[in-house]
Amino acid sequence: MTDLIQDLFGTSSVVCAVDGPTVHGDRDAVDLIGHAMQEGAGLVVVPVARLDPRFFELRTGVAGDVVGKFASYRIRLAIVGDIQQHVRRSAALQALVRESNRGDQLWFVEDLADLRPHLDRPPNPALR
Repeated sequence: MTDLIQDLFGTSSVVCAVDGPTVHGDRDAVDLIGHAMQEGAGLVVVPVARLDPRFFELRTGVAGDVVGKFASYRIRLAIVGDIQQHVRRSAALQALVRESNRGDQLWFVEDLADLRPHLDRPPNPALR
């Protein structure tokens, strides 16, 4: 399956296929960002299965590298799928998920329908 361009609740989005290449770090993030920019998409949706497991071990810096690239290019990122096993093991990850889901740059959601409340909010002008 290939990544799809979809309108998600009024937002042009790159929805990554579950079986695509693994996101290992900032280089892979730049590839996704480039694809989003080429398609005029403001959001990239990445299934949990596409993320290197080190993404969820914050001390490795993988999450920081990936999320930082998306923030630098002002492309929003949604991580979709069940991350409870990772969250249970890390208070720092719990805090990241909680704070990210309050913002408008990065979200951790169970499925695409869970994105609606995030995308229905007006964007933070500081990010535009």
